[in-house]
Amino acid sequence: MKLKRMATALLAVLAVVFTSAAIAQPRIELGKREYMSKCAVCHGTTGKGDGSYFELLKTRVPDITTISERNNRVFPVDRVYQMIDGRDMPKAHGTREMPIWGRDYSIEEAKYYADSPYEPGVYVRVRILSLIDYIYSLQNVR
Repeated sequence: MKLKRMATALLAVLAVVFTSAAIAQPRIELGKREYMSKCAVCHGTTGKGDGSYFELLKTRVPDITTISERNNRVFPVDRVYQMIDGRDMPKAHGTREMPIWGRDYSIEEAKYYADSPYEPGVYVRVRILSLIDYIYSLQNVR
């Protein structure tokens, strides 16, 4: 009986320690990290379209902080997803300077998961949806 109480107490202490450690961990902002590594060079760190590459591009980089404002205060998740993914863009829209991140993520996915079973496309969707979540957080209109 005494051993059972000690085991229970030990488990309770371990639960508190591990829970406290998990709470103390800083939140990983996957979308922000993705944005800063892939998008900020053109769109700028604040999303205003003033990144370090903007002068090198032929077309003006859009201010992505006003996406909702330009769409009647609605953030068009599906359109933003398609723009980032880029794999299904109609050829009638012509060429684009923005990289086709869906294709690039697919290539990275194939390299990363080459020797293990995985669900094709999940890697791509998680990265794009994380990025969209961060872009949504940049919106001027709520």
